[in-house]
Amino acid sequence: MPSHLSADRPAAQPPGRGPVDALISQTRRLKGDMDAVRREAQSDGTDPQDRWQRALYDLALHQLNDLDEHLAQLRDGPPPPTAEPAVAEPPAAPGRGSLLSRVGSAEWNLLTDEASWSGELYEILGRDPAAPPLTLDELPSLVLDADRPKLTAMVTDCLVDAKRIDGEFRIVRPDGEVRTVHMMGEPVLDTDGSTASMWAVLRDVSELRRSQQAVSETRDSLQRHRHRAQTEHRLAVELQEAVLPPWRGTLRLPHQGPRSLDLAARYLPSSTSALVGGDWYDALELPGGETLLSVGDLTGHGVTVTSGMAMLLGALRGMAMAGTRPGQLMAWLNQLLDTTVQPALGSAVCCRYRPETRTLVWAQAGHPAPLLFRNGTGRRLNTPDGVLLGATSGATYGEAEETLEAGDLILLHTDGLAPGRGESPGTTAVHRLLDLAPRFAETHTAQDCVRTVVEEFGESEREDDACVLIARVTS
Repeated sequence: MPSHLSADRPAAQPPGRGPVDALISQTRRLKGDMDAVRREAQSDGTDPQDRWQRALYDLALHQLNDLDEHLAQLRDGPPPPTAEPAVAEPPAAPGRGSLLSRVGSAEWNLLTDEASWSGELYEILGRDPAAPPLTLDELPSLVLDADRPKLTAMVTDCLVDAKRIDGEFRIVRPDGEVRTVHMMGEPVLDTDGSTASMWAVLRDVSELRRSQQAVSETRDSLQRHRHRAQTEHRLAVELQEAVLPPWRGTLRLPHQGPRSLDLAARYLPSSTSALVGGDWYDALELPGGETLLSVGDLTGHGVTVTSGMAMLLGALRGMAMAGTRPGQLMAWLNQLLDTTVQPALGSAVCCRYRPETRTLVWAQAGHPAPLLFRNGTGRRLNTPDGVLLGATSGATYGEAEETLEAGDLILLHTDGLAPGRGESPGTTAVHRLLDLAPRFAETHTAQDCVRTVVEEFGESEREDDACVLIARVTS
């Protein structure tokens, strides 16, 4: 079974966590001081100036609570870049830039059924300043149907049970815009203790609530995205492990008779992506003692690509067992990929090794050529014609033949093995692999050679997955 490197990456920590924690502590201390001042400023509620002052204290506490929440979100950090972007907030209307411009006051006299509104309240509610203020009976006409019971309950509790009002509801302005209003109010008692009027301040908190909702929806979307990504990654890994050869370490083929090939392979996942790609390697004993060697790469990542890779590899094995030559096999794989529901591109190299003549017959489809290592030197085999799988209908593929010797090493790989450094990634990998020839000459098994490749490439910042397959001619 191939080995996989799937260490979880630590989540990026937001900068300045210490200073933000300090700001949160200062905000909470300020909330405590503000609350103490508010309690000291309590009065009997008969002086309108005292009521206004106390209401502003209460609103300041609400603002500090909001600030505390925003600082906590800042400390926890913004969503990662893979998250869906939050919807841009609409610009605030003119005159809503400061706290006071978004706070209005009103008083409803229960004895005369008269109402008085501040100019700021007219602006918040979108009403014509020349129009008379709405009475308590008329006020619900501005409120969304879903929020009217909430407003009615708050006003009833204030007038009947002398409870303070502290709640939010949504209003519909004459232009159709929906705004969220935070209302704080209290009864004003007559000399006999009965409720003479109700006084309230109203704050427009629409932008704040939209911002909070956007943050919440973004985080929810991020969690769903992460869950989907984790599920897809798990399925892709399981499918890949089920399809790739189950052997690890050394494999010797054929199973019956003299062991002519010593084989080893490794799958190397991308070090910059958590997604599983469409790379594969395979070694299969064929009827008559021949051996099929192949590596390939289907472009893309994820379950769909891994599924396509499984389809190609299954077809390749079946056609090879039926005796199909490498060139014709590539042509049929191209036709198969060209007719799939989801078109894709792929590259592959396919070799048939005949042990009785030590002959390697091979074909390729837009793929790096096999490398031959002999007596401490390495070279790239001459490449027959062959375009990428799925690139064009009816493509034909040439074949090449190479006679091997005992001790020769054949190396197949996919082109994601090394990053490009002024050259194509495949060219860079070939040069570095050929430079390993002296080290290969000192090894005894194909598995030792694979370990050498992993030492050279295993820690590279590969942008794609890669496979390497090595076959040593033993007799």
